[in-house]
Amino acid sequence: MTYRQAAVPAVAAALLLTALLWWAGGSAQALHLPGSTGLIARRASADLERWLTPWSYDPPVPLRSSGGGVSGTGDGARYLTLYRTGMQIRFAAVFAFFGAGALLLIRRLPPVTGRVPATLLALWAWGPVAGTLAVTVSAPWLIASRGNGGFRFLPQLASAMSDGRQIVVATAPAAAAAAVLLARITAKDSGPVPRAVVPVRSARLAATAGTLVTAVSLVLLSYQPVAARIQTLSPGAGVLAEPGNLLRQWLLLGAWSGPAGAPIGDWLLHRAVDALLLAVVWWSLRLLPSLLTRATVCAMAAGAVCATVLGLLACQTLRMAVDGADSYGGPASLADSLGDHVPAALVFGVVAGMAAAATLRAAAHRTEDGGTVAPGAQGKNA
Repeated sequence: MTYRQAAVPAVAAALLLTALLWWAGGSAQALHLPGSTGLIARRASADLERWLTPWSYDPPVPLRSSGGGVSGTGDGARYLTLYRTGMQIRFAAVFAFFGAGALLLIRRLPPVTGRVPATLLALWAWGPVAGTLAVTVSAPWLIASRGNGGFRFLPQLASAMSDGRQIVVATAPAAAAAAVLLARITAKDSGPVPRAVVPVRSARLAATAGTLVTAVSLVLLSYQPVAARIQTLSPGAGVLAEPGNLLRQWLLLGAWSGPAGAPIGDWLLHRAVDALLLAVVWWSLRLLPSLLTRATVCAMAAGAVCATVLGLLACQTLRMAVDGADSYGGPASLADSLGDHVPAALVFGVVAGMAAAATLRAAAHRTEDGGTVAPGAQGKNA
């Protein structure tokens, strides 16, 4: 598919995701209406409000009741303006980030016969990434609107960037389905898209290299003693002091400790759930070069990010099923972990995709130096 053909479904899907998040944020105020208080349990209502509020364009009640800011300052209107500006940036950013990622994915992974499930899953996984990036770039304005932006700014940013992820996970499938449907319509006039022939050995080596990069975060950095050292890192002073919580968001794909204090069976079960992430990443990277129309570095990096997010969602869903019997908070409480660790998935997914692409290129060069052109190299012009 050309970029012109891919632009229509990408823009339409980005508009749909933005509209769904706008609608979801507008529904946050409905949880306080008299008719809804008896319909939803109190704890579930509190969880839903916490998920929806980061996407609500209406200012919070404390911000409105104090005239828009800190009582007695006389700057209420300015704080309200900061809040509304931050929300405008948030919705514009989620549209831009999702649209740009969808454009690249649809261009390199068109939803033609044999690729539809892969494209659908990749676009779904890209939704939480776009939502996390949008929340992150808009967070400084919303932090400043509270009147204490200079106090422990980096910890506040780390807390704010993890907000609203559950709603993005729930709304992204609709945007992904719309993009796939429109892309199939626009791709009817184009010719057949051949599958690149990639040597099995090269694909396995590339998948292994990318999975090893992901394992650095999941196995090494996520070990609690190492994670504690990262969190307590605090060089310098002032606004940029205390970066530990922010570094944990961008570096850790999980959290685990030794079996001390827990039954060995439960510990092994949770480690098996973590191993599922590595299995999903390896299998996705194994298939990705042959699914792409051209295994460029950008396409491999985007695909690896989506594979890592899909692995996280699979692990979190399985952990919900494992912990469901012992939970007293209901489904909403169980689903609270959906979308965790997406910033780290973005960082290590990009590095994993670059490592996989470099491994593929090195394998192709070795084959060419041996006198035989790698079959995968012939698929570059497809």
